[in-house]
Amino acid sequence: MTKQKTATHPWDITRYLESDEAIAAYLDAALEEDDPALLAAALGDVARAKGMTFIARETGLGRESLYKALSSEGNPEFGTVQKVVRSLGLKLHVSV
Repeated sequence: MTKQKTATHPWDITRYLESDEAIAAYLDAALEEDDPALLAAALGDVARAKGMTFIARETGLGRESLYKALSSEGNPEFGTVQKVVRSLGLKLHVSV
């Protein structure tokens, strides 16, 4: 009996962030965790899904600095977060 090899591929969330609804749900879930590093990484995932070059052009920020800031080790300034969110066509709001 020969064993069949199973092909595996790295899981990449960006393949599933194809709609505005999926992006909003993903970012909402990241916000619920109350972890700034997770939120930065989630924003980075969304930016990669949309195209980091596009986000860099829209925000006026450097592509490499966005990769660094929007990683789990990054610590983006709030202004950077605002620019990225705006460039994605999203809005931040507070509700009770």
